[in-house]
Amino acid sequence: MLEARSINTYYGPMHILKDVSLTIGQGEIVALIGANGAGKTTTLRSIVGLNTLKSGEIHYKGERVDGLPTHEILKRGITLVPEGRRVFPNMSVLENLLMGGYLVKNMSLVKERLERNWTLFPRLLERQNQLAGTLSGGEQQMLSIARGLMSEPDLLLLDEPSLGLAPILVERVMGVIQEINDMGKTVLLVEQNAYLALELSTRTYVLETGRVALDGVSLELMENEHVRRAYLT
Repeated sequence: MLEARSINTYYGPMHILKDVSLTIGQGEIVALIGANGAGKTTTLRSIVGLNTLKSGEIHYKGERVDGLPTHEILKRGITLVPEGRRVFPNMSVLENLLMGGYLVKNMSLVKERLERNWTLFPRLLERQNQLAGTLSGGEQQMLSIARGLMSEPDLLLLDEPSLGLAPILVERVMGVIQEINDMGKTVLLVEQNAYLALELSTRTYVLETGRVALDGVSLELMENEHVRRAYLT
């Protein structure tokens, strides 16, 4: 479905991603783990065109998409749910969701997607007229994911969805990600909690100082001595 081939990304003079290659198959949950500063968020931003590649290629469904503007990548079915939720605090829950579907001109489709989100996130239905900035952290994270789903992506990129959440809410968010995958969505998950990421995903890439250090079946990587020592203790 998606293939990144030896991508290199810079922030000014700083070389962040160094020949990173990864593949994501249709229907998978693929995790990307690593320490802070390893380049995980930059990988997601590079895929959606928010960071320009210095070299390398990104192909999605057989089409090369690096170099396209972000809104064109969104139209092709890739959506990024960013780290830190980034809801519009002075807009209602409903208005936030409608912003997520701003490219959709068919209002019946918008209504259909809203109904799907109300089913997936019943708490948001209860709070649809509430200002997003007054929601709890867990509710804001659910809103951020729901807003991403309004564009009906085939590939959903999730950046640190459990960050700052209480354990019971982390469990709920991870359950939602599995439900989304069960609906047929492909997921690329960046997650600081390596245990959760490995447990939820089918395959995992380990990113260290901007390079892919390891990759493989998630259950097998959970038994890898380096992974256990660096990320699971």
